[in-house]
Amino acid sequence: MSETDSRSGHIELEWSLDAIRTGYRHRQEQGDIPALAESIRRQGFLHPLTITPEGLLICGGRRYLAAKYLGLKTVNVWVRSGISDKLSLLLAEQDENQLRLDYTELEKAALYRELRAELAADAARRQEASRFTARGQNPRSDGQAESAPPSEVGTGGTREQAALLVSGKKAYSKMEQISRLQELAADPAEPASVRERAAEELTGIGTGGSVSPAYRRVQAERSLAELERLAGDDTEPAGVRDAAAHAVARLRGTQGSIRAAELEKIAADTLARVKKATKRRSTRTSPAPVDGVPARYPARVFVATIEDLSGFTTHFDPAELAAALDDHQWLQFEELLAALTEFAEQGRSVRGRQLIAL
Repeated sequence: MSETDSRSGHIELEWSLDAIRTGYRHRQEQGDIPALAESIRRQGFLHPLTITPEGLLICGGRRYLAAKYLGLKTVNVWVRSGISDKLSLLLAEQDENQLRLDYTELEKAALYRELRAELAADAARRQEASRFTARGQNPRSDGQAESAPPSEVGTGGTREQAALLVSGKKAYSKMEQISRLQELAADPAEPASVRERAAEELTGIGTGGSVSPAYRRVQAERSLAELERLAGDDTEPAGVRDAAAHAVARLRGTQGSIRAAELEKIAADTLARVKKATKRRSTRTSPAPVDGVPARYPARVFVATIEDLSGFTTHFDPAELAAALDDHQWLQFEELLAALTEFAEQGRSVRGRQLIAL
């Protein structure tokens, strides 16, 4: 027995529950299925499940599980045609769940990410189709499946469109941040500490934790991981390695006592200063262009500079300076010391060869 709704294009049929395929569902938190099953047992289905003609479940994942819980063999379903591509399936799932149990933040992010990608791909297909049409060609001659147009998607970028469909708002920052955390947690190119931190923060978000502080803590961890890499890189000057190691120790010690946003900024700023020092070193050791060779001063300028600096360390207390200078200032001193040491070694080598020649 079947019933047709000509306005919606739906056909209501009785369908074997075992013949319904669920596929991948973005909803992972299903709520209280036994309570829903009891409601269905008392009142029946207020809304049938919705499936494609091939038996793929579009809407009603929780009702499907409740029917399984009750041990039902068959259920009434709406068979909906015209859903022939992934974008349409995503939109149908979103439309169904928007009126049911709310998505968790992680589920919203997963659906948002897929919708964003499919909306971008759909826009590209439409743009390509419009070019073919303008040339009098068949826009679907390449065998691409016809895409059902998104309903009331609105204008703007695909991120705003996807966010609007998932949450009813155009704000997408939170979902982008969760998506980025998921990417970092799964990226084998990231340091282990970053992957582990991202996974921990995602677990926290899944249990109700705030998204923005979690995202900032992971970004801070990425800066700290890079500083640790520099601290252990034997190709870097001792001053750079020491400054990076000192910064890591200091920041690790304050992680639990400062706000996530402040930690992210301090870690990023510190990393930028250390990287700037490595770039200056690279410039110093690389052959300079002919027009960019620093001016050469006569020996008397060098002698005068040495005389001016003679005994200058006696006017300072190393302990006071170590406490007073910030990381950048101390790194500048270390760089100067390394440059002077290298310069002295070069000069000493030349003087040694001259003495041998005599």
